[in-house]
Amino acid sequence: MTAHESLGERLIQQGISRRAFLKFCTAMASMMALPPGSAMAIADALSKTLRPSVIWLSFQECTACTESLTRSYSPTLESLIFEMISLDYHHTLQAAAGFSAEKSREDAMHNAYGKYLLVVDGAIPIKDGGIYSTIAGRTNLDLLQEVAKGAAAIIAVGTCASFGGIPNAKPNPTGAVAVSDIIKDKAIVNISGCPPIPAVITGVLAHYLTFGELPELDDLGRPKSFYGETIHDRCYRRPFYDQGKFAKTFDDEGARNGWCLFELGCKGPTTHNACATTKWNGGTSFPIESGHGCLGCSEPNFWDAGSFYSALSMPAGALKLGTAAAVAGVAVGAAVSVANRAKKQAAQSAHRTATIADLKE
Repeated sequence: MTAHESLGERLIQQGISRRAFLKFCTAMASMMALPPGSAMAIADALSKTLRPSVIWLSFQECTACTESLTRSYSPTLESLIFEMISLDYHHTLQAAAGFSAEKSREDAMHNAYGKYLLVVDGAIPIKDGGIYSTIAGRTNLDLLQEVAKGAAAIIAVGTCASFGGIPNAKPNPTGAVAVSDIIKDKAIVNISGCPPIPAVITGVLAHYLTFGELPELDDLGRPKSFYGETIHDRCYRRPFYDQGKFAKTFDDEGARNGWCLFELGCKGPTTHNACATTKWNGGTSFPIESGHGCLGCSEPNFWDAGSFYSALSMPAGALKLGTAAAVAGVAVGAAVSVANRAKKQAAQSAHRTATIADLKE
């Protein structure tokens, strides 16, 4: 990578066609719920953007977040994510080791101070000074605090980095916490999930490179375009929930007919993510479509939230859908929900349209 190389120039060098690039931008615009015509604006902006330096730190984690990204289903998506950025440090993927690896990180911090993106996956142990996880003889806590100082923004990838995840589960012997529990003076976006969806990581990066800022976030710091609704809201089994048709075991007639898995412990009604629409493996499936209930892995404290196979506690009348009153209540609730979503989406669309218009100018 040259000092002034743009993403467009890099893509040409790598033999990626304009058509493939536009296809990628169209997919990103759709996933981020941007208005029609924004794909071209994204393509124009990205093609002129200098590839930002990215430092990726992996702490208390299982490497699934990196695996999720590198094993993404689409070669175009997989390659573009690395063409969009200059991944200057990632000790899981880089060829360098030892002193050479750490020098790469130090050089990236020095050369792009105040401009580089910091990506973190894994929780950070803070008990006993953070001695339970170290890299090159330094604690995760020390590295995070040092690298975060010069970062333009921080992307916490996966539930461990976003909320503490499994390392934070009781009894949490290492004192594992989330990135946001330590860093308070930087913009942080949480891309939760165990592991997170690759397209969500890509979408956030594309948004940042296009608009120069992180996307609109929910109250837990997650991008609303992907986490704005629950899996239950988007699930193809939702009609069976509304009809009161539930599988009682994983191999009964209801399960074979694709009925709702709520009574088998599905956490879809309380879990915000795009699994039901974006899905996995090229849009092939997601856990509920494969016959297993949602574990709620993109929510805080999901590991300690009770049995994965016990039904959520709901209002007494919520499941009595056989009566006319209950059915009417569901219909009214659904209508209000749709109206509220439409109003919110209209406001967001107007804001994004104005932003893209400014971008085109």
